[in-house]
This record gives sequence, structure tokens and C-alpha cells, in this order.
Amino acid sequence: MEKETYLQDLKEIRNIMDRSSRFISLSGLSGVSAGIIALAGAAFAYRFLFTSNDYMGYRMVVLSDEVIIKLVALGLIMFVLAIGAGIYFTQLKAKKKQAKLWDKPTKKLIINLLIPVGTGGILCLIFLLRGYIGLVAPFTLIFYGLGLVNASKYSFDELRSLGILEVVLGLTATVFIGYGILFWAIGFGVLHIVYGLMMHYKYDR
Repeated sequence: MEKETYLQDLKEIRNIMDRSSRFISLSGLSGVSAGIIALAGAAFAYRFLFTSNDYMGYRMVVLSDEVIIKLVALGLIMFVLAIGAGIYFTQLKAKKKQAKLWDKPTKKLIINLLIPVGTGGILCLIFLLRGYIGLVAPFTLIFYGLGLVNASKYSFDELRSLGILEVVLGLTATVFIGYGILFWAIGFGVLHIVYGLMMHYKYDR
């Protein structure tokens, strides 16, 4: 009986230590808001690149300097909006749970996320400036997914699953280059919304 009590105490201590080493305040609504912003951004990007209404048609484009500037500006706006919404909802959750938003696990999560994502962002910017537009959407998905997998050890395990799905989707998109915006909308839009809702109902309520 004493042995079982001792083992149970060890298990609880381990759970507490594991919980303290993870960024537990990540809000599911952050994922939902990021997904909605991504879908809106994909719609604007489509309008910048194409003029017809054949949404499922195969696409190859040659970018002008004006379109490149619009796409970069759109990407920056989406990034700022998604980060802003993420901080807002995560801060609300942290306040509700009386937890710190900016602590050691948070710093580790951000660093491990930004190393692959930052590398992929620079590479995609080079592709964009060189006119290799077809590779941008697949590579953003791949490097973002790798960033999520890399950062998942400091957050919920579901973040790793989302990262793997993003990588698989990005690799698939390299086969269907002409449908990059569609894959991008699914990866950053639909998957984020589904993941965010799942996390919200599982952890936030």
C-alpha cells in the first residue's frame, strides 16, 4: 500500500515538473484566429496573382515587381495580425489560469519555432525575388511544420501532430506546384482552425 502511494506521489511530481517545463497557456482561439487570417490572406493573394474565376485550375505565373511588393506586404500584414491575435488570446488564457505568459518555457518554444521558420522565411523570400513563386507555398508549409515539431516539446503534444501534417501537406504541394495557394489555405487556414477548435474545447474551457 505504501509502495503504491509512493509511486503515485512520484507520478504527480513528474506531472507537475513536466507541466512547469511546458508552455501551457497557448490558446486554441489563437489557432482559430490565425486560420481565419490565413484564409483571408490566401483570398487576397489569389486576387493579386490571377484574374479569372477558375479557382481549381492549374496555375503558372510570372511575377512583376509590383505583385511581389504586394505579396510581401500582404505576408507582413498577415504575420502581424496573426501574432497580435495569438498574443491577445493567449494572454487572456494565461490571466484566467493565473500563469505567466513570458517565462522560460515560452522563450524556449519561441526560439525553437523561429529557427526553422526564420530559415524557411528567408529562403522563400529569395525564391519570391527570383520569381520561383511555385515553391513559396510548399516551402512555407514545410518549414513551418518543422518549426512546430521542433517547438512541440515545450507545449502540447498536439502541436507536434499539427507540425507533421503541415510538413506532409507541404511535400504534397511540391508535386502540385500550380495549386500552391490552395494548399497554403488548407495548411495555414483550415488546419489551424480545426486544431484551434480542438485545443479550445480540450484545454481552454
